[in-house]
Amino acid sequence: MNQKADIIVIGAGIAGASVAASLADSANVILLEREHQPGYHATGRSAAYFAPSYGNATVQLLSKASRDFFYHPPANFSSSDLPITSKSPLIRPREAWFIGRKDQQDSLAELASSNPELTRQSNTSTCEQVPILNPQYLHSALIDGRGGDLDVGALLQGFLRAFQNLGGKLMTREEVLSLKFANGEWAITTTTDTYTAPIVINAAGAWADATAQLAGLKPLGIKPFRRTACLVELPKSIEAGDWPLIIDADEQFYFKPDAGLLLISPANESPSEPCDAQPEDLDVAEAIDRVSSATNLDITRIAHKWAGLRSFASDRTFVTGFDPRARGFFWLAGQGGYGVQSAPALAQLAAHLITGLTLTGEYSQLAAAIETVQPDRLIN
Repeated sequence: MNQKADIIVIGAGIAGASVAASLADSANVILLEREHQPGYHATGRSAAYFAPSYGNATVQLLSKASRDFFYHPPANFSSSDLPITSKSPLIRPREAWFIGRKDQQDSLAELASSNPELTRQSNTSTCEQVPILNPQYLHSALIDGRGGDLDVGALLQGFLRAFQNLGGKLMTREEVLSLKFANGEWAITTTTDTYTAPIVINAAGAWADATAQLAGLKPLGIKPFRRTACLVELPKSIEAGDWPLIIDADEQFYFKPDAGLLLISPANESPSEPCDAQPEDLDVAEAIDRVSSATNLDITRIAHKWAGLRSFASDRTFVTGFDPRARGFFWLAGQGGYGVQSAPALAQLAAHLITGLTLTGEYSQLAAAIETVQPDRLIN
């Protein structure tokens, strides 16, 4: 069979699902996913936190523009059987605290300079509220009260449901084998079928450069990096549910409560090939060592561990726009660790660039990011 569409999106992670939903109201869209389910890789292994002070200026712009969507999603975006843990089914407010030793005060000062919304907190107050922190380790902290825990599953399913309700078709277990442009259309051959459309969106995550190569394009240098996380037990006497997310000033580790356990990560960025990432023992050991150094925890048991890939362009900024080397080939890649928290705004920006969708409300400011995210900046 040859299935025809106006637009074909490759990759059903949060980037692909959100842009597909944004486009399906005005175009016939097919969403292709190589795995057996959407969001299997980076999306499904996210730290699930909205941190508006995270990333460079462009990342922060897209993230802040997404905030209203999380707190006020469209009517019927979430299914009625989802647990409501706050005023929104998508986010539960949780502060982020950036902590630093005495020798890390320059890092905290730089963070405060670029984020005037942050407030400083003393060693004593920080350790009183998060009693596992070691007061001999900690000097001070910066508080960001704008963050929260994201329900990534609800967000992904909401976009997919909206996409399918608008007539979009999701096709799983469809690995792209070839991409060829002829007669004004892209012909995409997968493991089971052939699809054609004048526009193809490369939202393939860690496989973005490999997908471009299938289309005969030189890669842009979007590289995947492995990040590891694990869950550890807390002493039974400790109630940590309302603790903030704790982040090292130089992002050498972070931890936060997670369903009665403590999620910890060494915040590693280990170069990797595109793959089904698995945690490595050295990364887990580093997480334990770094968190143990900053706290009085004696971590002896890992309840669960996992790893995911975060893919970055060389300037650590999103890659969003048409490739000038190939008609109708659109990049939506390089989201790094910011893909979930920026998805609503990035999808609107992509739809604006593809169809001319008007950017309104919180999204009207996104025009300022267009030049910064264009793929041509990475083409030699």
